[in-house]
Amino acid sequence: MKHTPYYALPVYQKSLALHDLSSAVASYFSKEKNILKLKKTASLREQIASSLFIDSNLIAKQIEQAVTTNSYEARLQSASFINTITRNLSSYCNGLDYDGVKEKEYVNLLRRELKSFRVSFKQWRKSLK
Repeated sequence: MKHTPYYALPVYQKSLALHDLSSAVASYFSKEKNILKLKKTASLREQIASSLFIDSNLIAKQIEQAVTTNSYEARLQSASFINTITRNLSSYCNGLDYDGVKEKEYVNLLRRELKSFRVSFKQWRKSLK
């Protein structure tokens, strides 16, 4: 039986789209326009932007790790970690609202992308055996 490579999985593709959008939103709401140079600062918005970028990047890595391991326990651990990260991303959206961003459409767009990813993630998680 031939397995689908991780990069061809719909959940992996969705994770990349989520990361791209998270990075764009993080860059938009951050004063530091080079997303790779974001540092923790006193600003809540800067902290959220940094966390959006870092956490969304971890999802694709965890999917890759889950697909390429032979350990069922490691696959479940990756799935659990991804679940935690998606909850964090949702909290970051709430944090942006709390911080008073005026451009709510960007935050709502990120929420919709996150919801779409979660649907794909739930389907993929069921296939982990």
